Amino acid sequence: MITAASRTNQPPAAAGALKLARKVLSIEAEAVAALIPRLDGQFLKAIELILNCHGRVVVSGVGKSGHVARKIASTMASTGTPAFFVSAAEASHGDLGMITRDDVVIAVSYSGESAELLTIIPLIKRQGAKLITITGNSQSTLAGQADAHLDARVAQEACPLNLAPTASTTAALALGDALAIALLDARGFGAEDFARSHPGGDLGRKLLTLVSDVMRRGEDMPFVAETATLAQAVLEISKKRMGMTAVLDAEGRVMGVFTDGDLRRSLERNIGLNDTPITAVMTRNPHTISADALAVEAVEIMESCKTTQLPVVDADNRLIGALNIHDLFRAKVI
Repeated sequence: MITAASRTNQPPAAAGALKLARKVLSIEAEAVAALIPRLDGQFLKAIELILNCHGRVVVSGVGKSGHVARKIASTMASTGTPAFFVSAAEASHGDLGMITRDDVVIAVSYSGESAELLTIIPLIKRQGAKLITITGNSQSTLAGQADAHLDARVAQEACPLNLAPTASTTAALALGDALAIALLDARGFGAEDFARSHPGGDLGRKLLTLVSDVMRRGEDMPFVAETATLAQAVLEISKKRMGMTAVLDAEGRVMGVFTDGDLRRSLERNIGLNDTPITAVMTRNPHTISADALAVEAVEIMESCKTTQLPVVDADNRLIGALNIHDLFRAKVI
C-alpha cells in the first residue's frame, strides 16, 4: 500500500527509528553475552597455540568477515602479538606466500564454508602452520580442520530481515578482542609497551617523552651563584622568564631555588634587594628531577609539590637543565 509518507520520501517516525536502533543494540549485546559460557578449553588451546608461535599470527577472511579479520589483526599487533591480515581471496593468487610453517592462522567465516578459505586451508595445513577458526557452525568444514575452534554462533542477526551480518560480525569481533587481551595479559604487555606501538598518540607522548626532550638548556637555564644578591636573582628570573632561578654552589650543584613566590614573600618583609644575599631568602633542598626521567614524572612532582618549575640535575646534583610547566604543555605531555 502506498502511503502519503512513502510518496513524499519522508523518513520513518523518530519513535520507530529509536525502537529499531535499541532492538539492534539489544540483539548484539545478547549475542556477545552468549559467548561468555562458551569460552572453554578451545579458547585456552588457541591462546596456547599463539603463545607458542615462533612466527606471526595471520588473520584471514572474506567479505564482512574479512573486515573483522583485519580489525582482529590490528588489535593483536597493537597489544603485543605480531599479526597481519591476508585476504583469503588474494591468498590463492600469490599472497599465500606470506604464510610460513611457523605461523598461526586465524580463519574467520560465520558459515565455516567460505570457498576462498577452504581452498587455501589444505595448503596452510600441509606446510605445518596451525589453524584457529572463528565460525558460527561447529560442524562446518572449516571448524573440522581447526586445531582450535571458537564458536561465534548467534541466535539471530540484528538485521530485521535476519540477513545482513550484524550480530554475527559483532560476536566474531568480540571473540577476537577477548583473544587479544588474554594474550596481552599472558605476555605481561604493559602501558609502556602499548605506548611504543602508539608513539603518535597521547599515551605515546606521555609515556615516551623524557625530561631531556623538553627541558631548557645552556643559556636558557636560569641560575645564579650562591654569592649573588637578591637583586641579581630577580634580574635572572626576569631575563630567563621561568618564574624561578636555581642557586648554585662553586661546583655547580643546586643549593636551592628562588621563585616568584619567594620574591613576593621577601618584599612583604621589606628586605633590601641590593644588600640581601640570595642564600638568605632562597628555598633550600628543592625538588629536582633527572634528565632521563619521564616527563610525566615531572608533572607528578609539580602537582604534588604545588610548583610549576623544576631544576634538572645530574647524578651529582649539578644543574644541567630547567623545566617549566609550560614546556610540558607545549610538548603535549599535559
